[in-house]
Amino acid sequence: MTSVLDLAPVIPVVVIEDAADAVPLARALVAGGLPAIEVTLRTPAALDAIRAIAAEVPEATVGAGTVISTANVDAAVSAGSRFLVSPGWSERLLESMQGSGRPFLPGVSTVSEVVTLLERGVSEMKFFPAEAAGGTAYLKSIAGPLPQARFCPTGGISRMSAPAYLALPNVGCVGGTWMLPPDAIATKDWSRIESLATEASQLSAPQG
Repeated sequence: MTSVLDLAPVIPVVVIEDAADAVPLARALVAGGLPAIEVTLRTPAALDAIRAIAAEVPEATVGAGTVISTANVDAAVSAGSRFLVSPGWSERLLESMQGSGRPFLPGVSTVSEVVTLLERGVSEMKFFPAEAAGGTAYLKSIAGPLPQARFCPTGGISRMSAPAYLALPNVGCVGGTWMLPPDAIATKDWSRIESLATEASQLSAPQG
C-alpha cells in the first residue's frame, strides 16, 4: 500500500456492534467499490471484526479507527489492521504508530498540528472533525501555505458535501458513514449497503 488516501474516494467509517456482521458488511462495501474499510475501536466487537475481515475478505483493506493509545496500536496490528487512523495524536501515540509498520493517518484540526507533523515527516493526516473544524473553507485556506500536507477529512461529511471536499488539491479522500445506515445494518440489508457504496465510490470533484 503506497497511501491510504489513494485507495478510494471514500473510506467508510464502520462501527460494528456484532462481529458476525463484519464479513458480509465488508463484502458489500468491497462489491460497491469501497475496498478501504475503517473499523472504529469504539465497540467490544471491533477487534474481532477486524480479524474476521482480514481473514475472510482478502480484497478489502481493513484498518482500525479511533486509535487513541499505544495499546490500541498493538491490538489493531495484531488483529490484522493494514492501516491506522486516530482522531488526534500525542507524541507517544505518534511514535507508536510510526513504529507499527502500518500506514497511519493522525488526526488534526489546527495549523500548528499540521506544521508539527510535517516537521516529523508526516504529510498525510485525518482532518477531524471536518465540518465542525471549518470544512472545505478551512482546508482551502491552508492549501497555499502548506501544500505538502494531504488530508482525509472525516466528521459530518455527507454524500452531498463530499464532492466539494474531493475538489480540493490537498484532499485525497473523505471518510463517511452515510453509506452505512444503522437500520440497514440492523436488518442485515447488505444489498442496500452495496448500492450506497457504489454511489459513494463514483463520487468525484464537481466539473467546471
